[in-house]
Amino acid sequence: MPQLKWFKVLEDASFLQENRVMTVTAGTHDICLTRFEGKICALDNKCPHQGGPLGEGSIENGMLRCPWHGWDFHPCTGKAPGGYEDGVPTYAVKVEEEAVFVGLALVEGHTKTISDVMVSTMVAWGVDTVFGMVGHSNLGLADAFRLKEEKGLLHFYGIRHEGAASFAASAYGKLTGRPAACFAIAGPGSTNMYTGMWDAKVDRAPLLALTGQVDSQVLGTGNFQELDLVRAFDTVAAFNHRVQKDSRHAELMNLALKHAIIRRDVSHLTFPDEVQVHPVPEAKAGTPRKRMGRQQIHPPQESLDEAIALLLNAKRPVIIVGHGARFDMEEIISLAERLGCPVLTTFKGKGQISDTHPLAGGVLGRSGTPVASWFMNESDVLLVLGASFSKHTGITDKKKTIQVDFDQLALAKFHKVDVPIWGELSVTVRLLRSAMEQKSTPQDHRSEIAHRWQIWREEKKRRLREYKGRGLGAIHVFDALNRHAPVDAVMTVDVGNNAYSFGRYYESKQNSFLMSGYLGSIGFALPAAMGAWAAVKGQRPVVAVAGDGGLMQYLGELTTIVKYQMPIKLIVLNNSELGKISKEQRAGDWPVYQTSLINPSFAAYAESCGAKGIKVTKPKALEAAMIAFFAHEGPAVLEIITDASLL
Repeated sequence: MPQLKWFKVLEDASFLQENRVMTVTAGTHDICLTRFEGKICALDNKCPHQGGPLGEGSIENGMLRCPWHGWDFHPCTGKAPGGYEDGVPTYAVKVEEEAVFVGLALVEGHTKTISDVMVSTMVAWGVDTVFGMVGHSNLGLADAFRLKEEKGLLHFYGIRHEGAASFAASAYGKLTGRPAACFAIAGPGSTNMYTGMWDAKVDRAPLLALTGQVDSQVLGTGNFQELDLVRAFDTVAAFNHRVQKDSRHAELMNLALKHAIIRRDVSHLTFPDEVQVHPVPEAKAGTPRKRMGRQQIHPPQESLDEAIALLLNAKRPVIIVGHGARFDMEEIISLAERLGCPVLTTFKGKGQISDTHPLAGGVLGRSGTPVASWFMNESDVLLVLGASFSKHTGITDKKKTIQVDFDQLALAKFHKVDVPIWGELSVTVRLLRSAMEQKSTPQDHRSEIAHRWQIWREEKKRRLREYKGRGLGAIHVFDALNRHAPVDAVMTVDVGNNAYSFGRYYESKQNSFLMSGYLGSIGFALPAAMGAWAAVKGQRPVVAVAGDGGLMQYLGELTTIVKYQMPIKLIVLNNSELGKISKEQRAGDWPVYQTSLINPSFAAYAESCGAKGIKVTKPKALEAAMIAFFAHEGPAVLEIITDASLL
């Protein structure tokens, strides 16, 4: 006889009346408890046919009936009538001092599964953060996460919508250059992650998507929540596979992460239900050791010589950096200081050089400043680093241009450039910096940069005086944010007029900025703030800025922020309108149509979730509200009623 471990499952046996059944838990195991003919009995809770919860069934005519498909079993023996062998296992029961105990056979340790091997491999590659939702078709993989989290090797954040999980993972990758994982069940849980996966892909952020799947034996039969996830994600995932029992499991995860990291792209693995729990006791986890070469692409000498010649002869060179240059700014700023030239950023590159730096020219393009556009238009050579010439940035094609990128296809993507250089940025910039020692008397533009900033700040002061009594202007919000935001905060922003105003009016310090760049997806700011907080692990403050339209897409994630006590500060500009769309309709001579919004009180909603909520309706109240908002130690929402006409 196996040794039993006894679990108290019911405090008072009299609670279970004659001919009644109920579900109880013994350890981690659900039990169907019955009372029949005066005897308390325990059966496995799963019907052997479809897994129906027998504890939710009923006793009819002396038989326990499955609530899902009506099959009968004896309430105490678990046997099926008619001599069928598809009975239900039973367990020992005892009653002591009115309490009911169920005895389960002792299990000797945990048997390693395919999920364990693949999660161990994931952790070995440095992936220690997962955003997702646990559900019926990913429980085996979720349990592998649990075991790693209990050992302090992984953090799992349970979200309220799978789209928030993929946005959070995308933001994590953008900020760190390393992948986090997003995680969902089969079918709709997985398809909910699709938008955030595309956000990561088009912004070149590494991301690992892990999905549950129905049992392999019913794939292709139209089973409940069955979708061919490999085909569904084929356009978004650079590495995209279904895990099978006979796969090389550690190697699959090795390759998934190698693709995500090297290609700065999305990898996806889907796990059928039975594969997740398949035992592989002797299998070893994979590691990144000796699996990747050094990622330092030396530029071709001919291209380098052409660039050096242009820069040596330039009188008014300008450096433009995009999001792709975010990990190479020390070398880039050193080159700018040698040249004495302005450094402009794309909106996605905002904050990569502080606006307090004497060579900073601010953001270029639709979300930018007149400072940046002035220097681009007055330049004679543009050195473009890690940027892709999007329409929103508006880098002119009328100037001599040097472009450096690690991706050959990104070079001269939209039009020809004078010197396209394929190379890793820091290596290339270091070589250019060394060559610029030959430039005997570079022109220093610091005083001109300071003058252009002075002109722009005077203009901003004039705009601050504009107030129509219907709500604050965006400039009021960002002028106050300039004074009160933590100097080293990671700041996430949504799309819409709030984003354009943020890029234009907020002057960065040692901030990092995250946005849905090329996808431009509404709703990004709040889930991205969760990803940023998980990435910095409390070492830096996190501030999210959203419009009311974007925030409503993932408003439920406020409860996630409270659950994990993420001290995120969320500012919402509430104008009860999709203001950017109204503006576009008017600009196109369309009538304004279907852009008005009905909103809750976001401050009151925050309070109901357990966060601090503050609401501002007048400019004179903004200063004190900002002080209280940032002084609060936990999660907080600052709702500001704004006027859509004041941008």
